[in-house]
Amino acid sequence: RCIVSGEVTPEDRLIRFVAAPDGTVAPDLARKLPGRGLWVEANRAAVDAAVKKNAFSRAAKARLSPQADLSDLVERLLAKRCLEQLGLARREGVLVTGFEKTQMAVRSGKAAWIVEAADGSPDGRRKVLALAAATPNPPQVCGAFSAEELGLALGLENVIHSHLLAGRRAERWTLEVQKLAGFRPLLPDSWREEARSGRGG
Repeated sequence: RCIVSGEVTPEDRLIRFVAAPDGTVAPDLARKLPGRGLWVEANRAAVDAAVKKNAFSRAAKARLSPQADLSDLVERLLAKRCLEQLGLARREGVLVTGFEKTQMAVRSGKAAWIVEAADGSPDGRRKVLALAAATPNPPQVCGAFSAEELGLALGLENVIHSHLLAGRRAERWTLEVQKLAGFRPLLPDSWREEARSGRGG
């Protein structure tokens, strides 16, 4: 049950927090920390409301002092988990990089996710996304990470185009990245501006 809305929600759509020994509130994304779970819907507005409305103290029945930037901390931790999942996927052989390979996976219907660097070339990105949009079952698209972030996570240089093959790892990634979407847009605003300007031209 979300301590802000009071609604019963599937755990996959919630962030678990616990009371830390120093009286602050600790995000428990892995759901392994000891203590009573304080659950909040996985989006920035809900976490901010929990801080402002003193919902953590009421739910814990104890005086807690959550940090004002708690939602920013959750965003950073979720992004880290998503990037770690991509690193594991590459080691398992189900995350593949490269423009041509990504196009092939999209055409074959094997790509569950297209992961594009947020700061990659608009021209290459438009080609990949246009191809995806034309397929019967388009893969989902994530542009929440820079080329540098992707490179560090994957142990590679200049990662612009990549894709995650359908399967159990992709399902786990989906759960993580959907939570991240509550705190950070998966598609940068600049991409939408590019699309509008492209139509206008």
